[in-house]
Amino acid sequence: QERLVESGGGWMQPGGSLRLSCAASGTIFEISPMGWYRSVPGKQRELVATQFNSGKTNYKDFVTGRFTISRDHTKNLVFLQMNNLKPEDTAVYYCNSVPPSQCWGKGTLVTVSS
Repeated sequence: QERLVESGGGWMQPGGSLRLSCAASGTIFEISPMGWYRSVPGKQRELVATQFNSGKTNYKDFVTGRFTISRDHTKNLVFLQMNNLKPEDTAVYYCNSVPPSQCWGKGTLVTVSS
C-alpha cells in the first residue's frame, strides 16, 4: 500500500536551516523520481526539487543554491535540506513521485519568520 509521511517542519528565523524527511512506502516510490512540493493558501501546489533515478537533481530557480534533495534508497527515505530560509519559503511541504501519484501525505508545515 502506498504511503507518504513527511516530517521535520517547524518554525525558523530567516537565514536558518531545516531538514525535511519523507518516509515513502510503495513500489511506485521505489522506482520513480522523487520530488518535494510545496503548497500555500491561494496558490497551486508546486514542485520545488526533484531527484531522478540517475542521481541527477533539478530545482526551481527560487530554491537553487539553498535547497538540496537527497534519497536513501535502502530505507526509502527522501530528504530536503533547506538552508538560508526566507519568509517566502513558508508553506506546507510534501514529497511525492515526479510526476506525482494520487497518494499524498499530510505534509509538514514550514514557517519562516522573525
